[in-house]
Amino acid sequence: MNLTARETGIVFRIMSELSNDHNLSVLRETIGKLILELLEAQYFASYVWNGKKAVFENRIALNMSDENLSEYETYYQYRDPITPRLQRRRKTTAVSEVMSRRAFEKCEFFNDFLARDGLHFGINCFAYSAGQNIGDLRIWRGTGKEDFTRRDLAIMDAIGPAFTNAVRLALIRENRSGSSLPLTNALERADFAALLTKREREIAGAVLLGKTDQQIADTHFISITTVRTHLKHIFSKLNITSRTQLMHRIALH
Repeated sequence: MNLTARETGIVFRIMSELSNDHNLSVLRETIGKLILELLEAQYFASYVWNGKKAVFENRIALNMSDENLSEYETYYQYRDPITPRLQRRRKTTAVSEVMSRRAFEKCEFFNDFLARDGLHFGINCFAYSAGQNIGDLRIWRGTGKEDFTRRDLAIMDAIGPAFTNAVRLALIRENRSGSSLPLTNALERADFAALLTKREREIAGAVLLGKTDQQIADTHFISITTVRTHLKHIFSKLNITSRTQLMHRIALH
């Protein structure tokens, strides 16, 4: 897929932002602005799926009204005919791929929610980790614009893995275990978990929570020297040299 000079520049900016240590909200807002520029779209929203409550929450939005989005969160997301279908896709998908335009324009979700803010053509990209939906990107074009093309979807699919990895890292840093990505589950699912002893997994988990050597020692009633010995063994077994690399190793699973 060939990109224009303009597109290439924006994609480089997106990848640069995805490599920064943004918190989850700043990450999604920053990327959202760049994606709107890249795809020449007008509207953006992003949510984090709470699997326990079966709701989308922690909204980030651009060029959409707070009042309308509040109604989405309290009413329309439970009567949404498209997002559950899009959510099951593991690649960027256009609304037109899951529902005909004719049926879409007749439904309550379009007429009473989307059209109020001027949203007409949309694509959704969902990030998944260990089988869980951990965040999404919802991009829309307005009245008088054209629907997204297969090329637009391919561009988003190329960005998708880096976005997913950035969301994983942000969730690990913030320890959003209640909503999307339990740290202990992420660690236990990692293919290298069997290389670590039970105590080493406990130490690694504490590192992921941002605890210092002293805090780990106090929690586990061991000396700082013992903590550092465990860390040395963990780093050696995983062929890494730092806490940051440990976070990246967990984030990739």
